[in-house]
Amino acid sequence: MEVQQFYYDNKIVKNFLYATIFWGVVGMAVGLLLAFMFVFPNLTDGISWLSFGRLRPLHTNAVIFAFVGNAIFAGVYYSTQRLLKARMFNDTLSQINFWGWQAIIVAAAITLPLGYTSSKEYAELEWPIDIAITLVWVVFGWNLIGTILKRRQRHLYVAIWFYLATFVTVAVLHIFNSLELPVSGMKSYSVYAGVQDALVQWWYGHNAVAFFLTTPFLGLMYYFVPKAANRPVYSYRLSIIHFWSLIFIYIWAGPHHLLYTALPEWAQNLGVAFSVMLLMPSWGGMINGLLTLRGAWDKVRTDPVLKFMVVALTGYGMATFEGPLLSLKNVNAIGHFTDWIIAHVHVGALAWNGFLTFGMVYWLIPRLFKTKLFSTKLANAHFWIGTLGIIFYALPLYVAGFTQASMWKQFNPDGTLKYGNFLETVTEIMPMYWMRAIGGTLYIIGMLILLYNVVATIQKSKVSVEDELAEAPALQRVSKHRVAGEGWHSVLERKPIKLTIFATIAILIGGIVQIVPTILVKSNIPTLTSVKPYTPLELEGRDIYIREGCVGCHSQMIRPFRSEVERYGEYSKAGEYVYDHPFLWGSKRTGPDLHRIGGKYSDNWHLNHMYDPQSTSSGSIMPSYKWLVKNELDKTQTEAKMRGMVKLGVPYTEEDIANAQQQMTAQGTKIEKNLYADPDFEATYEADKQNGGPDFVEMRNREIVALIAYLQRLGTDIKVQDIAPETAKN
Repeated sequence: MEVQQFYYDNKIVKNFLYATIFWGVVGMAVGLLLAFMFVFPNLTDGISWLSFGRLRPLHTNAVIFAFVGNAIFAGVYYSTQRLLKARMFNDTLSQINFWGWQAIIVAAAITLPLGYTSSKEYAELEWPIDIAITLVWVVFGWNLIGTILKRRQRHLYVAIWFYLATFVTVAVLHIFNSLELPVSGMKSYSVYAGVQDALVQWWYGHNAVAFFLTTPFLGLMYYFVPKAANRPVYSYRLSIIHFWSLIFIYIWAGPHHLLYTALPEWAQNLGVAFSVMLLMPSWGGMINGLLTLRGAWDKVRTDPVLKFMVVALTGYGMATFEGPLLSLKNVNAIGHFTDWIIAHVHVGALAWNGFLTFGMVYWLIPRLFKTKLFSTKLANAHFWIGTLGIIFYALPLYVAGFTQASMWKQFNPDGTLKYGNFLETVTEIMPMYWMRAIGGTLYIIGMLILLYNVVATIQKSKVSVEDELAEAPALQRVSKHRVAGEGWHSVLERKPIKLTIFATIAILIGGIVQIVPTILVKSNIPTLTSVKPYTPLELEGRDIYIREGCVGCHSQMIRPFRSEVERYGEYSKAGEYVYDHPFLWGSKRTGPDLHRIGGKYSDNWHLNHMYDPQSTSSGSIMPSYKWLVKNELDKTQTEAKMRGMVKLGVPYTEEDIANAQQQMTAQGTKIEKNLYADPDFEATYEADKQNGGPDFVEMRNREIVALIAYLQRLGTDIKVQDIAPETAKN
């Protein structure tokens, strides 16, 4: 049998590891800044690109795609070469993958703080960057599949199955969720509207968690846990069941993010059913990982790598138990829109993704640099500090979530809301936000310990990372047919193209069943004749709302609960969102729901609230948006935006577009007159003029006026009766 010599490419692994650590520090630092902005809301007062609404998507993108994404590539490139007994298919593709991914991250770090965002959670980047992501992801898949085809190992190990499913599914999710109509170089509108957009987004959002934060990490778990423990995987059969059931069921679960919303009931119920079923394959994977450590528990007590991996698997188990639990309608009615969801997300992110990455880094760095880890004691210290950080982060937010849900839903004996003022809830949970900030501080301290330990290990090493010599027999041709004693899945494991096709079919079924009827069957979204398109000024105001990230703290979806109808007004209807590209339902209520905000406050109240939130709402943790009062409204793209909306089905006429500028001036002038007619505005104007503040003259051309126009429109298209006046206290 011919034995071939070749070299593993370790340099690309090193590059991705360096990027993982660097972006991990950056992403966590931004997250910590955001945590402290809850307790010091004016921490970055007056600096638009450091506002909470713009930094939040930067944090999520940095930790998901920069920190975790680079960790995925590092682990995949290292393990794939060794599992397939082959160097990566093409070194140039590897370099394009690395540098292209870093360029995308840098582009995100620049554009998001500047306000260029689609507002869609985990998919905020604008259309040119979306195209770049697609191209780089194709390069990654090309390199992965090319390596599989030139492999020297006949059967594909379970980790490779997960890598293939990740590549295929992330490509499908990203492309379909990112279908958007560009109207300028950095502005686009989702091709989907309202309910349809919400369903597609959470089909993507939930499965971005599934197929970017879970399946590749399960592949890494199946490789690195056995390697670190020096034990075989507990059960081959369980890994088969785990893989196929997970990728088939996961794709159906997205609608559980939209329970009690305007989404059709049948779609919600499908999401619930498959979310509950998801518990079984998820725990099957956790059990397979933990039982792999049988006989290695003595080593776990002393080896920090295995400690990180055990807690990672435990965190995975906790998060995947909690997900199905939160998909139950009665539980979701409590948890949705509260800090419980934030706690749930971070148990998965900090424990499962973070700790498995740390364990992998501590295992890989000494091997790449052919030395021992600089300090096992420091690695153990990182483990305990990081574990405490997770506890101090998550537990207070669970308490905060239950506190919010309880206070929002309580009534007095006379039938009025017990806590009618939304700010009473905010005040009550401030100690929990302090503890969350402390937990985040501990976690990033652990990350800095890892950075120091890795740098010291590299400095101690006498060698630089070089390509690693390996040898393996050439892959011989084998029968395409099943041989005696060979299991059906064993046959599939030596046919990567067929395995990939079957995996693609498995993930497409759920998406097709849920999304196609919602888009094609009009009865799923009843039309309301009273609902009209936004005026040109309201459209511009909506884009400012999107730019400033208001959707990160405010929902626009009133659920059909007595407490929410009493607090906010008539529950939301599907037909109210038919012209919303994109949808803005939100997923967290740091502030109150805004869907019926139109007409509840004066124009001047809105001006003061944006300029100095504490002046209208004592105790508010909302930051100020002073630049909206200073900035001139850019009206140069309005007609292009309206023409784009026409292509998406919004019924603007040619006359509407031709008269857009005049309409904006007329509506802006009306709001300006309302402002000047209010005595409070005159007082604000005089005080700020004396203190060197902004000029309040010709307000009709300011961004704040467009935003006020949009806010005053919300919820006014349908007749709403018996709106509780208590919301004026918000």
